[in-house]
Formats: sequence, C-alpha cells, structure tokens
Amino acid sequence: MKIAFYGTKPYDRLWFEPLSREYGHRIKFIEGLLNEDTITLANGYDAVCVFVNDKVDKPLIDTLCQMGIKAILLRSAGYNHVDIKAARGRIHILRVPSYSPEAVAEFAMALLLTVNRKTHRAYARTRDFNMTIQGLMGSDIYGKTAGVIGTGKIGRAMIRILSGFGVSILAYDPYPDHTLDVDYVSLEELMQKSDIISLHCPLTKDTHYIVNPDTIALMKKGVYLINTSRGALIDSAALLDALRDGDRFAGVGLDVYEEEDGIFYEDNSNEIVTDDILARLISFPNVLITSHQGFFTKEAMEAIARVTLDNASALEKGEILANEVVYGFDA
Repeated sequence: MKIAFYGTKPYDRLWFEPLSREYGHRIKFIEGLLNEDTITLANGYDAVCVFVNDKVDKPLIDTLCQMGIKAILLRSAGYNHVDIKAARGRIHILRVPSYSPEAVAEFAMALLLTVNRKTHRAYARTRDFNMTIQGLMGSDIYGKTAGVIGTGKIGRAMIRILSGFGVSILAYDPYPDHTLDVDYVSLEELMQKSDIISLHCPLTKDTHYIVNPDTIALMKKGVYLINTSRGALIDSAALLDALRDGDRFAGVGLDVYEEEDGIFYEDNSNEIVTDDILARLISFPNVLITSHQGFFTKEAMEAIARVTLDNASALEKGEILANEVVYGFDA
C-alpha cells in the first residue's frame, strides 16, 4: 500500500522506514499534521497514518473519502481524535489496540515515585551542589490504598506493579475483571478511600472530566493523582483550583493534558506559551508534567510500527480487519 504518514518525528522514521520495506509498503513521510492545508499531500495514496495529535474531523474525512483514501491508520490505541461516526461505512479506521501496556504502567509508576520522593527536584539541586534535603520529604507507598480507574490492559499492568509495593488496591471499571485480586468499588468510594489515584481508562462521553470539582471534593487531603491516559479525563481548571487550596494534593503527575495539541511533542522553549492553566500547573512544586511519553519505549515503538503495517497488509489482502474501530464500540 501507499501510505501518507503525517506528523513524522525522527523516531517514527527509525522504526517505520526499515519495516515498511520489509512489509512491501511505500510510505511518504510528512512532518506536518493532517489538516485542511496538508491533506492534498495524500493524493494518490491508499491510506493515511496519523497519531493522537491529528484531529480527523468530519470535513477531513469527507475529503479523504473523495480522494479515494481507503483507510486511516492510527498509531495509537485511543481514537477519540477521530470522528468515528463520520467515518462509519465510508473509510476503514484501524488502530493499535495494544503495543506495550507495561510501558505506560511503568511510566505511571515512575511519575508517582518521582513526584512523591521529589527526585526531579533533588536532581536539579545537586547539579548546583545544593545538597540540602529540606522540602524533599515524601511518604511511604507501602501500606497505602491505591485506586485504579480503568482495568484494561494498562490498568491491569499498573495493578501488578502496585501489588509489589504492598498497597491495598481498589478499582473502578464499568466492566469489572473479577479475576484480578482487587476490590471493585463505586467511583465515589474509590475517590474517598484512595491515597493514590491512577487513571487508565479511555476518553469517552462517560469518562470526560471524571476528575472534576465534585470528585475532587471527595478525595482525601494529601492524595496523589496520576494520569497517563487522556488529558480530558481531568478538568484542568478544577485541578488548578484544588492545587491553589494547598492541601488537597500531595502530588500530581500528568503525562497528558487536555489542551496539549500544538504544545506537546514540539520544542516551545523559545515561545511564549499562552495556555495560562498549563503555565500555572507547571509552576507548582508538587506537580510534574511530561509530554505524553508514557508509551515511548523501544519495545512499544516497534510494536506500534509492526501492528500499523500489519493492519495495512490485512486491508490490502482483503483479510479480516481485527483492529478496525467500529462505531459505538468503546475500547
């Protein structure tokens, strides 16, 4: 297949370029995101390949269909950035449902450990030979209660990791997995009883702003909140208000942000960032924000490339599309 590959970064080419030759696909790498200005670059191609920061709305889908594009290949598990309803019955949408759940879960744990024990701040200090430990006190994780929201593959990986730290684990998921050694509770009970809350659910109409003023009010004082899933699971303005109060959150680790488009994955160090909420969140000493890198391991990148190209091959050969997104299906 001929694939127009949007939002190309150097690390994308590292994996997709050699593997595309192995699979026999032809890829045109395009640095820009898929939008109304760049969509014509896909003329004459069979498929477009996009990542989470490409917003594929109905007008773009209409144009892709008019161009004869057969498929939108997602380099991600989530698909909330694509208008699935507009694509239904017109163009295939193929995703990577699982690349490395452990990569994201391990990163979530790294965020928790870092923001708790303040190793990022200690690193900055000792680089200047400031060896004081004042202000770097954390808390034992052992013996605490952790709440995991979403017990899919990544949530289950996080549960395995947390279990090794000797915590009690509460879980919330509309579709419980009763083979897990956790206590499933209501969302309200999880918010009330957890010392640590880690989000691992997809972004849907039901989970949008699952962390909001009401659920924040239920949380313990001194709770740790970790989000490596989707930014819009958290009402950022409400989080900022709670952080200003001073004692609600002991630490917050965010690998995602609801308005990350155009900021994450780019070098903005010489730019004035106009997102006042993000700028304020970054300023808090108990908040650690990373740029949506939880998936970013060698193993995960290779898996993303292989599954994406497998999806293209299955479509080309008329095989069953096991990874097709079906309208109305929540992953």
